[in-house]
Amino acid sequence: MAFKINIGTKEGITFRFETESEALIGKKLGETIAGEELLPDLEGYVFEIRGASDKAGFPAKADVEGTGLKRVLLSYGWGMKQTKPKGLRRRKTVRGNTISQDIVQVNLVIVKEGKKKLSEIFPDQVKKEKQERAGGDEQEGQEAGGQADQQKEQAGESGAEQGVQGEATGPKPEEKKGESEKSEGGDAE
Repeated sequence: MAFKINIGTKEGITFRFETESEALIGKKLGETIAGEELLPDLEGYVFEIRGASDKAGFPAKADVEGTGLKRVLLSYGWGMKQTKPKGLRRRKTVRGNTISQDIVQVNLVIVKEGKKKLSEIFPDQVKKEKQERAGGDEQEGQEAGGQADQQKEQAGESGAEQGVQGEATGPKPEEKKGESEKSEGGDAE
């Protein structure tokens, strides 16, 4: 079975790949694994297993021994968001802390760097991420700037048109006063 591996770095970049390696089976959360066991390119790297999830999406919990599913009582914290009534606990299904064939995704953190940088090993992922970060920001800025300019132009044009129309068709303030006085005087009689 293929494992989807996510390697997190200190910079917040995540490198992803799939492996058929059987080296992960039997390891527990918190244990370390050599990079060569996952991919030959990861020579010199040492990773710590920080998390995992199975094919149904249930997360592996370090406190639960074994490989099977178990329903545990959780309070605010791991696997449960803050709840309104204080002290509320919920029973949720989690997977044990040992990696088995049922695990699909494994999260790793670098403990020791190898000879090559991860950006050199996975160059296609670095390019994508840089384009998403740099390109996305520039595009958003250009789109926002372009939209703002268009709105200003439209507002300027419509404001000028309204000003011209208002002067040509609307009554002058002096006329309004005179009309209102006449109507008041007519009502009083």
